[in-house]
Amino acid sequence: MAVREIFAGMPWWVKWVAVPLVAIVVFGGLIASVVGFVIGLLFKVLVFVVLVGGLIFVVRKFMSSSERGGW
Repeated sequence: MAVREIFAGMPWWVKWVAVPLVAIVVFGGLIASVVGFVIGLLFKVLVFVVLVGGLIFVVRKFMSSSERGGW
């Protein structure tokens, strides 16, 4: 409750502009690292899904052509 009492007397720009800017300056590197890690992980998951999907497509294509006597 003490934090609410401290912020109650402050102008709106301190609560909504200054405090978030200070947080970004202090924790900016950590935030950037976490966001970069998450984006990199999502990209790797997307590449994995595309490669597995392509592998399944190619295997089914060859399996269906061998059933018809293609090879």
